Amino acid sequence: MRIILHRQKCIGCGSCAAVCPTLFEMAEDNLSHLKNSTAEKDGESLEINANQIGCAKEAAEICPVQAIEIVS
Repeated sequence: MRIILHRQKCIGCGSCAAVCPTLFEMAEDNLSHLKNSTAEKDGESLEINANQIGCAKEAAEICPVQAIEIVS
């Protein structure tokens, strides 16, 4: 599975980093950042393992602007 963070949608509320600090942190520009991610043209992506899926889904659900996408 892969998680995609669409940074252009992020409003910097920090909810993803609060519920899933193993995957997310707030960057210097006060927007969310996926730790150890690969940059893409519209955001960042990261391969995640089965242990991280629960945390990733919780972050995606709590995001008020739906900036987090989980794809298989």
